Amino acid sequence: MPSVKSFKSMLILALPVLLGIAGLGKACAAIDEAPSPQSAAPGEAVAAKPASLRAVPPAPRLPPADLDKLYPFYMPMEGLRQPAIKLTVKCDASRAAGREVYAGRDGESLYGRAEGGYEFIYEALDSSGRPCVYPFAPWMPQIVGSLQGTQYILRSSVPGQRVTFRSSNEWATIDLRMFDIGQQRVHFEMRDIELDFPGAVQPMGAVHLEAVGTARPGLLTAVIRRSKIYGGKNALFVPGGQTMLYIEDSELAGNVGSNVDQEHTSYINGILISHFRNTSFHGQLAWQNIASGHQIKDKAYLRIYENVTVSNRPNTSTPSAMPLIDASSFGFTWSDNLHLQRVAPAQTPRDALIDLRSEILYGAPENYPWNVLVDGSWRMPASPLTALDKVYLSVFLNTTVDSFRTEPYAIALRPQGTSIAPGTTTVEGNENTTRAQQRMVSLAFNTTGRFKQVYSNEGWTFTDPELPAGAEWVTDRDAFIRHALGLIGR
Repeated sequence: MPSVKSFKSMLILALPVLLGIAGLGKACAAIDEAPSPQSAAPGEAVAAKPASLRAVPPAPRLPPADLDKLYPFYMPMEGLRQPAIKLTVKCDASRAAGREVYAGRDGESLYGRAEGGYEFIYEALDSSGRPCVYPFAPWMPQIVGSLQGTQYILRSSVPGQRVTFRSSNEWATIDLRMFDIGQQRVHFEMRDIELDFPGAVQPMGAVHLEAVGTARPGLLTAVIRRSKIYGGKNALFVPGGQTMLYIEDSELAGNVGSNVDQEHTSYINGILISHFRNTSFHGQLAWQNIASGHQIKDKAYLRIYENVTVSNRPNTSTPSAMPLIDASSFGFTWSDNLHLQRVAPAQTPRDALIDLRSEILYGAPENYPWNVLVDGSWRMPASPLTALDKVYLSVFLNTTVDSFRTEPYAIALRPQGTSIAPGTTTVEGNENTTRAQQRMVSLAFNTTGRFKQVYSNEGWTFTDPELPAGAEWVTDRDAFIRHALGLIGR
């Protein structure tokens, strides 16, 4: 049976990370040049010990226009149609008018309504060749008609050249606003857009993917590339539903909401997938006398973090004292090269930089293969590492911790409960369950930085464990994704 000793063949495992994004409607290419892992003698079980994982080297960079044609392999991009509406916004004329001025077809021709999808293209440079700064928030028409196969795209006219929208209006936002999607297939994309909305205290998000009412097999995919988002009660707000979210090469730079313990840099409810790649999160608005919020609040069923930096570095306030990442212990997490940075807050910081919590159920029941509550049907085997395909699993590879203090621990895995309070999504009885009843495991490999121990003293957690033969898939991003989505028929 094949194995990997000390991950000398880490390149093989890294290649899916580098090349696991497929072209539109195509599978990712096979890599034939990679050496095969060392094989065990017939009948001999050899354990894999990923204790010396090396950082994944950066992927070769393609031109932005080529990257824009690539999507994660799990996103079904077939069947989408070209947007029925295509509008181009001029830079200098729009700046002078304080609103969109169009080249060719005018936005007023839509009478505030858009049917069949749209593509809004914003001129990237002004007449002097400088990056265009539009002194307003983008206009968003009301979406009407059938949604099946429609796309909604906001982009710069020059791939890789950001345009900026800057407004102090308290309602400034990009709000998708689609209701009762049902079983339809919809796609949203934002490329090379910077939102600077320091006064936007009213919208739920500077980007609010307000797309609700999805039902299987319906699906909303949302892709954000090379963008920067600042403002809103949350910089990014995503309601729960059948949604796959992918963000790459971007910066979520903070929120401006005043309900500081309930609003975050990013607030992602119970969706299918949140996938962040080469992206940073910081700037959650905190108050000195309140512990405040998180940089990432992420309750997706499947969470993928690749080369992500998360910091409580503030913009205009004191730093938040809360964990940098508030995620769900239900579902699955896979992370590689996650960089955690904590500066000193005014309050005593809450322990844990990553808090895998179980007090609230955010996702729809059909998004989970097993009961999220302890119900007597499960008891952890004597060797939990032999049952990794039968549990909710989180895997953290090559995590770094940079803190102003020596953290007591970096990650906490909270226990499952016994019931849900009537009329709510609040889980009760967490304190009454035993370790043997928990159907959750967390693994960490090659964690470095300022901390006493990787995990808190609770749950089934393992630091640099020797994986049994056949369990190597947990360190392979694509295999991990296929496992998690396969459990729920996605």
